[in-house]
Amino acid sequence: MRDRGDYVIKKEMIAMLLAGGQGSRLGVLTSKVAKPAVAFGGKYRIIDFPLSNCINSGVDTVGVLTQYQPLRLNTHIGIGIPWDLDRNRGGVTILSPYERSGNSDWYTGTANAIYQNINYIDSYNPDYVLILGGDHIYKMDYEVMLDYHKSNNADVTMAAMPVPIEEASRFGILITDDTGRITDFEEKPAHPRSNLASMGIYIFTWSVLREALIKNANIANCDFGMHIIPYCHEKGDRIFCYEYTGYWKDVGTLGSYWEANMELIDIVPVFNLYEEYWKIYTKSDSMPPQYIASDATVERCIIGEGAEIYGALYNSVIGPGVIIEDGAVIKDSILMGNVKVGKDTKITKAIIAEDTVIGDHCELGVGEYAESKYNKKVYAFDLVTIGENSVIPSGVRIGKNTAISGVTETADYPDKELASGGYIIKGGEA
Repeated sequence: MRDRGDYVIKKEMIAMLLAGGQGSRLGVLTSKVAKPAVAFGGKYRIIDFPLSNCINSGVDTVGVLTQYQPLRLNTHIGIGIPWDLDRNRGGVTILSPYERSGNSDWYTGTANAIYQNINYIDSYNPDYVLILGGDHIYKMDYEVMLDYHKSNNADVTMAAMPVPIEEASRFGILITDDTGRITDFEEKPAHPRSNLASMGIYIFTWSVLREALIKNANIANCDFGMHIIPYCHEKGDRIFCYEYTGYWKDVGTLGSYWEANMELIDIVPVFNLYEEYWKIYTKSDSMPPQYIASDATVERCIIGEGAEIYGALYNSVIGPGVIIEDGAVIKDSILMGNVKVGKDTKITKAIIAEDTVIGDHCELGVGEYAESKYNKKVYAFDLVTIGENSVIPSGVRIGKNTAISGVTETADYPDKELASGGYIIKGGEA
């Protein structure tokens, strides 16, 4: 079909992947990088999971909406080669806020971000639009969800998963009738009437979504859960619940991020990265194979390419290019790419971001838990959290529930110690 001499590319369904959030609950881990670009599982980045789900589900056109600290994310995605999304018609497109003739607007809400890209969606003339977040770890066949949407002649289909009823008040809760049609929904109800929690994954019939976005365009911070879904509900649109029972993890807190990584190294992992029929794809650098010295110890770990292990590793996830020197002992920890750990250093239950250097004879994760003196909402776990490009000098002791970002020196540690609950943030806020 031609239109004014140009090809109009018809797609049945395209995906819009919301990847512009900071992920402030990950603290120093996202001070310099968007949450979807945070490393995961020793090889991947969080955004690899929804992108892989798309191509495995036959969705070959994906708009990725970026905003906060987009450089790492944009570089990682590139033209979409690892996910087979480098296509002449469709493929992956980075959609950042841009200047218009009238004004220049940041994305101010999840729905506002989609509204600002209506022209992009229209260019594919889709029947359906899939809305995704870029910060969850899961595998889902979106084609099955689309079939469900069609079979119900739905205007909107919301993915939801059952949660323990005692935890339901933390989520947006869906109430359905016997056919699966949503009759009501409650945002974080004190007394939930259902245990079906919204996953923030939606399929809209495009004509319905387009009209809703335009009608709600003037709402400040326009959001799907707060504005678009209620608008569709009040208008009488057919909204159905697609119940998902597989693995799904919101890695929005330091605790859940640590847990999700640790679950990968269980004897029988709940979330399997090695399934042949549902591969997780990522951009991989050309690196030499890992090296494990003859006198090193490794028990129940994931170890990335190019890592050099001379010390001892237990129950840990180790990224590419990591170096663990002689005598170092790492337990229950996540070390992202190119971290270097000095000789005889002991690390217990830590998350250490990329390109960080830990000196010799250090101890991380010692003492008793203490409440954070920096941010009680973010740092509420017995973890040592260190941001990327940080330096920890030799011979220091660091307690639990601590946060460090930047190049630190011995003088930053009174008596060569950072007590539990303490923090050192250098070079700006984190």
